[in-house]
Amino acid sequence: MSPNMSLFSVNAILILSSDDSSRILAKYYSPPHPPTNQGNNYPGANPYPHLKDQKAFEKGLLEKTAKQTSDVILYDNRVVLFKMESDVMLYVVAGAEENEILLYSVILALRDSLNILLKNSVDKRTIIENYDLVSLAIDEIIDDGIILETDPVIVASRVSRPPVQDINSVKGIDLSEEGLLKAWEFGKMKLGERLRQGL
Repeated sequence: MSPNMSLFSVNAILILSSDDSSRILAKYYSPPHPPTNQGNNYPGANPYPHLKDQKAFEKGLLEKTAKQTSDVILYDNRVVLFKMESDVMLYVVAGAEENEILLYSVILALRDSLNILLKNSVDKRTIIENYDLVSLAIDEIIDDGIILETDPVIVASRVSRPPVQDINSVKGIDLSEEGLLKAWEFGKMKLGERLRQGL
């Protein structure tokens, strides 16, 4: 096994407006556990740590992909996968050594989960109005540059619905003074039982 193997594979997820070249949403990632002996020049390090660098990269990327017919390009020594949806461009940026097929499944998961969540209306206005859902969907797909989920149906269901057990437990709560006192007594009783079992 290679000593440089890591689950970290995505450098950035970008959603840019193709109309005015503006940033709608951008998440840049650095490996959560970088090698200690290589400073900031290790493979997978975020090459765009400052906003000025990020904006220049995004502007060049949008110009490069505006008239492309393929979904995968090599730009600035990075593999970039992209999809055009209405007036926005979705990007997944990774190191040149990463697996393009896996990254392609990430861009498809992002596109398809946004189509599910936003009811097939993936445009700049809808994304801005539903920024919370879009951001949560990205967080469900990728965490700190590590790919977690590529099934758009699962991503959309996790983002759009709270867990069932939380809903059921909230329905029966009595928030009156008497209900809160009962909850306090119940908690005190359970804590006492746990302490007695531990002793």
